[in-house]
Amino acid sequence: MLLGVAGGFAAGAALMWWTQRTRSAERESAALARARLQTVVDQLHAAVVILDPDGTVAVSSRLARTSGLVRSTQLQSELVAGVAAEIAGTQRTAQVEVTLPRTQRGPAVVLELEAIALADGGVLLAGEDRSADQRFTETRRDFVANVTHELKTPVGAMLLLAEAVEIAADDPVAVREFAGRLTTESNRLNDLVSDILALSRLQAEDPLLMADPVSIDQVIDDAVARCHAQAKRNEVSVTVGGQRELQVLGDARQLETAVANLVQNAIAYSEAGARVVITASCDGDAVSIRVSDNGIGISQADLERVFERFYRVDAGRSRASGGTGLGLSIVKHVATAHGGDVSAWSRLGQGSTFTLTLPLERNQP
Repeated sequence: MLLGVAGGFAAGAALMWWTQRTRSAERESAALARARLQTVVDQLHAAVVILDPDGTVAVSSRLARTSGLVRSTQLQSELVAGVAAEIAGTQRTAQVEVTLPRTQRGPAVVLELEAIALADGGVLLAGEDRSADQRFTETRRDFVANVTHELKTPVGAMLLLAEAVEIAADDPVAVREFAGRLTTESNRLNDLVSDILALSRLQAEDPLLMADPVSIDQVIDDAVARCHAQAKRNEVSVTVGGQRELQVLGDARQLETAVANLVQNAIAYSEAGARVVITASCDGDAVSIRVSDNGIGISQADLERVFERFYRVDAGRSRASGGTGLGLSIVKHVATAHGGDVSAWSRLGQGSTFTLTLPLERNQP
């Protein structure tokens, strides 16, 4: 009797031990499988989230976490969480687009996700970052709107001047005056169209695909030559100094345009008798081209926006000098396309310095 009871206790203990061990093995197996899945998901350049039946996050990709969609084991978007809860256990799919707010790491992120109900009651969320596409669409829309606005000004002026010439046909003095102003507006329109086409062409080209060694000396000399007439007309002196015989890889024509735009801008915002100095230097792996002036300077508020398209610090002065508002944005694009950058320093009444920084060409002579 006692032997039988003891045997029963032993069998029960053995069964309990076996059950616990089996469950432990199952938990270990599930944890291992989840760890392996996490490793795979982390290699994906997509937003991927697997939700357990209770809505908690079981696995998430790196993009899902860095974009702010997932924090710890919770979804941070009520919209996405609501869609997931709606289809859970239904064998349905749904599409959702969510804009996650700007973080300290960067701008707002737009994710386009597909939610797929899983057989166990969980939900799979998978999608892509559409932020770049949306920014491109917004930029293109803003650019078209700005171009339309900018073109209306000289075109409208030309129409009015043409009417004035017709009305004053019997007054030679007035005709000459209106014709001169008509020529000015025509030149302004031509410059604007040329800059728009130049910017469009720059955006379609990659200067590093067919890059050649470019002499910085030649770039600066050619840029100064292009600005000679403007400097003489404005009574501004232009001098060149700094380190010689530096080279970068890229497109010589684009770089000359960028430096010429910086010089033209410095001349335009300087009074008669001012000096513009262009210097080149090498610091480690970078070549810096600095264009400095002792002109009127730029306020801190304007300095933060000078590289925006069509932004003018002094609209009246810019139009009087023939500026289109695209020069510095062209410089910014050329710098970025060459793997470099452009920065600005300025103080009102003291002048400005714009620095174009480019990667040094390794095979220096």
